[in-house]
Amino acid sequence: MKRQFWRGIKENALVKTLIGLEGNPRTLVFIEPLWGIPFHLIAPFISLYMFELGVSDIQIGLLASVTMLVQVFFAAFGGIITDKLGRKKTTMMGDFLGWVLPCIIWAVAQNFWFFLAAMLLNSFEQVNQTAWNCLMIEDADKKDSLNIYTWVTIAGLCAVFFAPISGALIPVFSSVIPVMRVLYFVFAAAMFAKNIITWRYAKETKMGVIRMEETKNTSFFYMLSEYRTLIPKIFKNPQMLSTLLVTVIMWISNVINSNFFALYVSENLLIPKQFLAYFPIFRAALMLIFMFAIQHKLASLKLRIPMGVGYALYIAGHVILILSPMKSVLFIFIVTFLEAIAFALVIPRKDSMMVLYIDEVERARIVSFMTAISIAIASPFGYIAGLLSSVDRRLPFLFTIILYTIALGVVLRFKEIKPKEAVVT
Repeated sequence: MKRQFWRGIKENALVKTLIGLEGNPRTLVFIEPLWGIPFHLIAPFISLYMFELGVSDIQIGLLASVTMLVQVFFAAFGGIITDKLGRKKTTMMGDFLGWVLPCIIWAVAQNFWFFLAAMLLNSFEQVNQTAWNCLMIEDADKKDSLNIYTWVTIAGLCAVFFAPISGALIPVFSSVIPVMRVLYFVFAAAMFAKNIITWRYAKETKMGVIRMEETKNTSFFYMLSEYRTLIPKIFKNPQMLSTLLVTVIMWISNVINSNFFALYVSENLLIPKQFLAYFPIFRAALMLIFMFAIQHKLASLKLRIPMGVGYALYIAGHVILILSPMKSVLFIFIVTFLEAIAFALVIPRKDSMMVLYIDEVERARIVSFMTAISIAIASPFGYIAGLLSSVDRRLPFLFTIILYTIALGVVLRFKEIKPKEAVVT
C-alpha cells in the first residue's frame, strides 16, 4: 500500500517536473521561500501597520498609486537593463535595492513619508521581475513552463503556513507595530541570503549572454527608442494583447485586494485581527491540494476553460464578501475558498502565457514593456480605490467584480495557438 502511494506521488506530473529540475529553475524554485516566508508573515497586516502609524485610507491608496507610477519607469527600463547587465546581475541588484533596503526602512517607519521612501525603493523590484523570469525560464524546456510556474506558486504557498507566527504574536504585544518591525528586519536578512545564493548557484542564460554581447555597445536611450517597433507588434498579436489585458486587470485587482481587504474585514466586518493570519493558511492549503490533485489533470484543456472558471469564482467570492454579515468568520472562509481555487486556475496560466506567446530574443524588453503598460494603467486605481473605501469599504470590491467580469470575457474569447506560431516576428 505504501509502495503504491509513493509510486503515485513520483508519477505525478508536478513531482516529475520538480525532480527533473536542473540549473536555474532548480535554484530559483528552491530559494523562493526566502522571499515567500517573510512576505506572507507580514502581508495580512501591511495595511493595518500603516493604519496604526497614522496613514489614512486615502493615503494608503495614494501610496499605491504614486509608487506604481514610479514602477512604470523601472518596468520600462527593466528589459534594457536585463539585456545589458545580464539576467543574473539584474536579479541580484533588484533583490537588494528592491527588497533588502526597503524592508529596513519599513522596519523603522514612523509615518507616511517613511512608507513612501520604502515603496519607491521597492519599485526597483519591477526590474528584478523581468530579469528573474528570464533567468528562470530561458534555459528550461518550454513544455515544463506551466509546471515550473506552478512550483513557484507552491513555494510561495508553503511559506503561508508560517503566517500564524505573526498572528500569534500580535495579541501578546497588543499591537501590530512591534511585531511588524521585527518581521521586516527578518525579511531584509532573508532577501540578503537569497541574493548570496543566487550569486553562488545561478548562471547567466544562453540568451542572456547573447543579448549582453549584442547590446554592449548600444546606448540605453537607443534601446528605449526601439520600443517604437515592438509596441505595434504587441497590439497586433491577439494572444499577446489578451495576455496584456489579463495582466492589467490582475494588477488593478491585486492593488485593491492587498490594500483594502484587511481593513474591510477587520474594521467593518469586525473579524478579530489575529484571524487575518489564518485565512492565507486555509487558502494555501486548498491551493496546494488543488495543484497536486487536480492541476495536472487540466493541462490538456485550452487555457480559456480553467481561466474562465477561475474568474467566475473570483466574481462569486467578491459578491459573497460584499454581502457578508458582521463577525461571520465562516463567510470569510467561504470567500477564501473560492479565491484559492480561482488563483490556482488563473495565475500559473497567466504567467505561462507570457512564456508561450513572446519571442525569446525580445522577451526581456517585451515583458518589461507589457509590465510597464500594466502598471501605468493600474497606477491611478490605488488612489481611486482609496477614495471609494473612504466612502464605503465595500465599493472597492464591487469594482473588482466589474474587473473580473471583463477578464472573464477576454479569456473566453482567447484563441490558443501553437507557441511557435504565436511569437513576435
